[in-house]
Amino acid sequence: MNILFCGDSNAEDGVLIATLSLLKNSGAEELHIYVLTMYTRNYKKKYHPFSKHAADYIRSLLVKQNPNNTLRLIDCTSLFIEENPAANMKNHFTPYAMLRLFSDQLPQIPHRILYLDDDVIVRRSPKIFYKQDLTNVQLVGILDYWGRFFFHNYHEHKIFDYINSGVLLLNMEEIKETKLFARVRHMMQVKNMFMPDQSAINKLATEKKIAPRRYNEQYKLQPDTVIQHFTTSFRFFPFFRTQTVKPWDVKRIHSVLKLHEYDDLLNLYLKIRHNLRRQ
Repeated sequence: MNILFCGDSNAEDGVLIATLSLLKNSGAEELHIYVLTMYTRNYKKKYHPFSKHAADYIRSLLVKQNPNNTLRLIDCTSLFIEENPAANMKNHFTPYAMLRLFSDQLPQIPHRILYLDDDVIVRRSPKIFYKQDLTNVQLVGILDYWGRFFFHNYHEHKIFDYINSGVLLLNMEEIKETKLFARVRHMMQVKNMFMPDQSAINKLATEKKIAPRRYNEQYKLQPDTVIQHFTTSFRFFPFFRTQTVKPWDVKRIHSVLKLHEYDDLLNLYLKIRHNLRRQ
């Protein structure tokens, strides 16, 4: 399986956890991981790229399980500078979310690749999802748990069709042929949007397939969950509030979510996470 992550140094813990979960549930499948990163800054802060040291360590875990597993760290700084999303650089947009949109410009990226946000845990093998037919399909996604109620791009059928961009199976040949990501990048340069990369993908992707919720569970762990995505969510009782708990915040995974499903995985993460940092 080809897996795509994007991020700066703050994504290192999440990518480690996601990779551990992939190793646990991939069986005999080879894993070929691509991590896109860059140097950049916005009006608020300067970002530090995903480090070579962290990439080397995660690669060592992959190769230890299967010598054919790989990890490639790719610097996209020049591509980002060339097509800077100017209209969205002064909002709460995280520039690193845009890096997946340059995958059509990178010859290293294979024709079929599964993009994952760094705040997911793979609970079961995603093999069936990954190997589905992609004929005439640009990408496969899962409905955004909350956004489906507020954002719609109705075409010939009046159905929910607003997908969450945290788990996307990408058909790079079709994306290149239709220039989908090129058009998305242009839209982000000229139009300010809420959740800009996700909004633009939903607006411009005309050949998308919607998969079942179990492949990107954004609310609460279900019996059939394959990939759990720890997004910011809404809670209504005992009072209305937003709730954000990420996989690397293990204490809050236990205390807030009351979730112990991943204890073996997270205990291993806690044991080895110091190896991400250069001593």
